[in-house]
Amino acid sequence: MAATLLGGRVVHAQGADGHRTGIEPVLLAASIPAARGARVLEGGCGSGAALLCLAARVGGIGGVGIEQDAALAALAAANVAANGFAALDVLHADLEQVRPEGVFDHAFANPPWHDSAGTPSADRRQEAARRGGRGLLRRWARHLARPLRFRGTLTFVLAAPLLPEGLAALADAGCGSISLLPLWPRAGAAARLLLLRGVKGGRAPCRLLPGLVLHGAGHAYTAETEAILRDAAPLPFAPSG
Repeated sequence: MAATLLGGRVVHAQGADGHRTGIEPVLLAASIPAARGARVLEGGCGSGAALLCLAARVGGIGGVGIEQDAALAALAAANVAANGFAALDVLHADLEQVRPEGVFDHAFANPPWHDSAGTPSADRRQEAARRGGRGLLRRWARHLARPLRFRGTLTFVLAAPLLPEGLAALADAGCGSISLLPLWPRAGAAARLLLLRGVKGGRAPCRLLPGLVLHGAGHAYTAETEAILRDAAPLPFAPSG
């Protein structure tokens, strides 16, 4: 199914069925503090939305996306080719079973974070994309942090109830200088999602950032959110020291 992201800057085909891309990977990509020449690593890249949006926003980066579903990995590779991002690669592999070559400046993931006790989806791909097993965050953090350079960043987009597990996972992976950015559905509402970042070897105090209000009146996005989703604006989320 043909589609675009970032106001048409990114060609992003998705499968006819299964998990559909939401705004989470676009916001995640906008938060990564990559500069030209950086190498990035995404775990569970799906059809490639976050990796593609990051490459479109920051020219000249290279990187690897890892996806265990063969059909999604093939789709992500096709999307990378369709957008002409020759410095990006997609590996069909289990994140926990593969060691990507080289050193990376930034790693990130939109891991399965739905409650494992919830009603499972009848669609196998949608279920895999939405729900992870016990200890998944800790394992993913460890595997994503391993190839990071010293002071490289590791960023997750998570459901708010998983904050304690996410903090423990980053600490276990040797990532400190924690920064937390809430994603408020609208002003005055409790955050359902958040961006959580650690810095490999970081020792600075934890920071709670102002966050981003997603919606204004009705269902319309706020101007700040619209700029990220349509105009490829960065999400202010500077790395800690």
